[in-house]
Amino acid sequence: MKGVVCLVGKFEGERSVSRILTTCIYCGCGCGLYLDADQGRIIGSYPSGNHPVSRGALCVKGWNSYEFVNKLDRLTKPLIRRNGRLEESGWEEALDLVSRRLLEIGDRTGPDSLAFLSSAKTTNEENYLMMKLARAVFRANNIDHCARLCHASTVVGLKAAFGSGAMTNSIEEFEDADCFLVTGSDTTAQHPLIGSRIINAVRDRSAALIVADPRNIELVKYADIHLRQKNGTDVAWINGMMNVIIEEGLHASRYIEERTEGFAKLREVVKDYTPGYVEVITGIPAYLLVASARIYARSEKAMIIYSMGITQHVTGVDNVKSLANLAMLTGHVGFRSTGVNPLRGQNNVQGACDMGALPKVFTGYQSVGDKEVREKFEAVWGVKDLPAVPGLTVTEIFDRARKGDVRGLYIIGENPALSDPDSNRVRVALQQLDFLVVQDIFLSETAEYADVVLPAAGFAEKDGTFTNTERRVQRIRKAIDPPGEARADWEIISGVAERCGYKGMRYSSPSEIMDEIAELTPIYGGMRYDRLEPFGLQWPCPSRDHPGTPYLHKGTFARGKGQFMPAVYIAPDELPDQEYSFLLSTGRVYWHWHTGTMTRRTSTLDREVPEAYVELHPRDAERMQVIGGEEVRVSSRRGNIEIRVKITEKVKEGSVFIPFHFKEAAANILTNPAVDPTAKIPEYKVCAVKIEKMIKCGKVV
Repeated sequence: MKGVVCLVGKFEGERSVSRILTTCIYCGCGCGLYLDADQGRIIGSYPSGNHPVSRGALCVKGWNSYEFVNKLDRLTKPLIRRNGRLEESGWEEALDLVSRRLLEIGDRTGPDSLAFLSSAKTTNEENYLMMKLARAVFRANNIDHCARLCHASTVVGLKAAFGSGAMTNSIEEFEDADCFLVTGSDTTAQHPLIGSRIINAVRDRSAALIVADPRNIELVKYADIHLRQKNGTDVAWINGMMNVIIEEGLHASRYIEERTEGFAKLREVVKDYTPGYVEVITGIPAYLLVASARIYARSEKAMIIYSMGITQHVTGVDNVKSLANLAMLTGHVGFRSTGVNPLRGQNNVQGACDMGALPKVFTGYQSVGDKEVREKFEAVWGVKDLPAVPGLTVTEIFDRARKGDVRGLYIIGENPALSDPDSNRVRVALQQLDFLVVQDIFLSETAEYADVVLPAAGFAEKDGTFTNTERRVQRIRKAIDPPGEARADWEIISGVAERCGYKGMRYSSPSEIMDEIAELTPIYGGMRYDRLEPFGLQWPCPSRDHPGTPYLHKGTFARGKGQFMPAVYIAPDELPDQEYSFLLSTGRVYWHWHTGTMTRRTSTLDREVPEAYVELHPRDAERMQVIGGEEVRVSSRRGNIEIRVKITEKVKEGSVFIPFHFKEAAANILTNPAVDPTAKIPEYKVCAVKIEKMIKCGKVV
């Protein structure tokens, strides 16, 4: 493409600019965008007009997805800790050290003393290789990634109920739905291109919208009903809706009889959750609960949309199973534009799960405990005796590291020093390790603890695939070379394996890795790079001639019959008391992403929200004599932070909200590490805190 004029201090004339189609690096929407590359730099990003998700639009993060790639503080050379300091080294020395130290630890204290954290920011191919490295080279099932912290409850809950733990429908199907039940998802902030679909359906077609959320989020402006439940009471109000539906005969009797099992037990459990009883637990007025149940049940095409406000609880699996129960009760699963749709957080968190970066499964959710599955992987990988016992989860890895049981840890593209709950405890665990490897594009807070730091290529600097929230496997394409000596993650992992003496990772390109994935993974069986042009395929896609699957469970559930799995209400692990009198919830804001590694290096985004804040209700602020912008101390039983107040009615009285993007006031110092007993996901969304005015120089300020 000719004719682009650039001014860099002075007029330099015309340049040749390459425009490369790729996939956005931020949320699970998986929007298609073009990157403009000029002389080894990305100079702009632009939406793809024909992409089935983004359709010519991008959110503010997508429009600015290129700026962080060019930052001068990118990692460009391997770093090795010498005399307490990280110093530059060559690749040969760094890779030799990584392989030698990990092998030594495994030999000395056993393979279970090693652990691996893969990444929802890297490609499917790279997650597959990290899983293969852990299992085939080091014989360890201790591999996990950030899905443990966001949607582990979804994988467990929906798989038990339906036979598959994925979003049941496609994003484009939102356009035809008659009703949306959105809960635990600030959709316009977290998944903007999906949020806009919901708003358009409400405005253009008068689709019904029910929002169940303790906060007064943006979608409430468009809602028919806002169910403002007490945080952590989701099982109660969902059971209450099912109580109304059954009592009024609105359940889909024929569907239940033909396609499900366990209804009698569900009916027995929910009979106690009358609207009046639910109002006492949740604070939701009984009449609003009844109205919501009727709207949802009577709609022809009703979609449930949820995210981490449902999953990040000690009852996260019960919350997910309850939503599955509600959908099956009304026959709202297995059809176009009606289903249960968890919105995955990161750009490739679905793919990282699909690739087996989890302690219990290989690719495609094939159990490590299944002998036939292990033998299949052993034959292709050229190894014997793959471990059959499930490994440790993220939270368990750090618990064991503090105790000295996990001695070596290899982390790719994750920042647990900021992202994990009770993060002071995580930092202690990092210091306890004998050897820590961190592979990333910037020197993150976690990388500062590393013995070796390996510089990786970013999404604009390599080829591969991401899988978005609707199970769409699509390409990312290299637009520029990595900075300095940085390498693609798949090349680095292969280099470590080679130095460990394993010859089964000699790949010429990511497409060759995808061919191996397809060979081993039934749901990806038909995936090949030539078939992914231009906008990908949705799994399951079992064969080369299969067109992909827009929605799941057509005709029958993946497990055969859908399984009702009723739950009883259990209170959160930690609720406010006299000393810690506020209820804290955490989450994302529209302008930023997770630990801020990328967005806080993007000037437009950082300008809009440059620092952390705590949302406080006006009556609480008045009672405490606190004004907007004032700095306060927020403390939990785990630590404290200093942060500015934002007075708003978005939060309920007695509740506060803090975004977790800011290391200067890291919300996860406060959060509760208590976990769901099945999914092992932490309870980020509920913990008790106290708020105090600051005292400086003997004065209250």
